[in-house]
Amino acid sequence: MNATIRTRVFGATASAGRDGLPEVTSETGGRLSVVTRPSAEGFSPVDLLAASLASCIAISVQSAARAEGLLAAIDRVTVRVIPEKAEDAPSRIARFVTTVTIDGPLDADSKARLIAAAETICTVSNTLRSGATMDEP
Repeated sequence: MNATIRTRVFGATASAGRDGLPEVTSETGGRLSVVTRPSAEGFSPVDLLAASLASCIAISVQSAARAEGLLAAIDRVTVRVIPEKAEDAPSRIARFVTTVTIDGPLDADSKARLIAAAETICTVSNTLRSGATMDEP
């Protein structure tokens, strides 16, 4: 039996008119609008960064649970990420405060093991920890 490995295309394009807010399109056709006003509902660029980390860890918990045969014992995985901005220049996130909650009949040790495994699986957390390089725009 030959296994077919499928890969996903990654990337995003943001486009904004002279006075408009960015519209973001993923390489796979997903679309969303970005907000900048503090009172506006929606995702800011920093929210999107936090959302990327939160969703990656949630998916990675599921993946780790699947590998250990524990997925059926998980009712819900909730990951909350609160970015804390650095106080000095340049403007950046200094720290991500991350809380992972796994609902279901797993014991505390199993939950901790799945969370630890998720952190090694998650591409986003691995990238943030390693300090990926960025080409100049």
